Amino acid sequence: MEWTRVKDWLIGAAGMVVVLGVVLAVLWLVVSAPAGGGEAGAAGPSPSPSMGAETDAAPPADLREDEVWLADLELEAGTVVAAGSTLRDVRAVGQEVVTGPEGLVAARLSVDATVPFDVVAGELGGGTVVRAAGGGQAAVVRTVEALGRELRVTATGTVEVESGRLVVEPRSIDFGGPDFLSDAVGAVVRGLVTIEHEIEGLPEGLVLQDVSVQSDGFRANLRGEDVKLVP
Repeated sequence: MEWTRVKDWLIGAAGMVVVLGVVLAVLWLVVSAPAGGGEAGAAGPSPSPSMGAETDAAPPADLREDEVWLADLELEAGTVVAAGSTLRDVRAVGQEVVTGPEGLVAARLSVDATVPFDVVAGELGGGTVVRAAGGGQAAVVRTVEALGRELRVTATGTVEVESGRLVVEPRSIDFGGPDFLSDAVGAVVRGLVTIEHEIEGLPEGLVLQDVSVQSDGFRANLRGEDVKLVP
C-alpha cells in the first residue's frame, strides 16, 4: 500500500516535470529570436525590391530588336557651344528616349539653359552692353546715332517670350537729356535697343516657354515632343 502511494507520487511528479519543460520551451521560443536575427521583436519586414524608385513609363509595344529604350535621360553641362552660340549651365531631361538606326529621339524633352548677356549684346553690335536691371528687368546700353548726333542710350524693359523668341522691348529709354527730348529720341532709337533673340544650338522641335533675368544672363526653359537628340 505504502509502495503504491510512493509510485503514484513519482508518476505525478514526473508528469509535472514534463509539463514544466514544455511550458519553458514555449516561453523561450516566444521571447527569443533565431541566431543572427537581432533582439526579440526588433526585426521588421524585409526590404522589398519595389521600395526603390519606380516609373509608370513602359517601353512601346513596337520596340524593335535593334532599338534601345530609356525611361528617362538627364544631361548637365556647364557650357554648350553650337551653331555659333553659347549656352551656360545647361540641364536637359528627356523622357521615353529611343535610340536606334533612326537616331536618338525623346518623346518629351525639357531644357533649362542660360543665355549669357554678351551673346545677346553681340547681336546688337556697336559696343552694346546688356545687364540685369533689377525687378526682373534687363537693361540695354549702347551708342546710337539720332538726329545727327551720337548718343549713349540706356533702355530698360521686361523680358518676354514672343513667337518662340526672347524679347526685351524697352519700357523706358534714357540718354541723360530733358524728358521731352528723351521722348523724341526714344521714338527714333527704340528699334535699336530692342532685343529679339532666337536661342540656337539646341535640337529642333524645342520651343521657348519661359524666360527670366538672372545676374549672368537670361534663364530660359524650352520644351518639345518627339525631339531628335542625335541624328
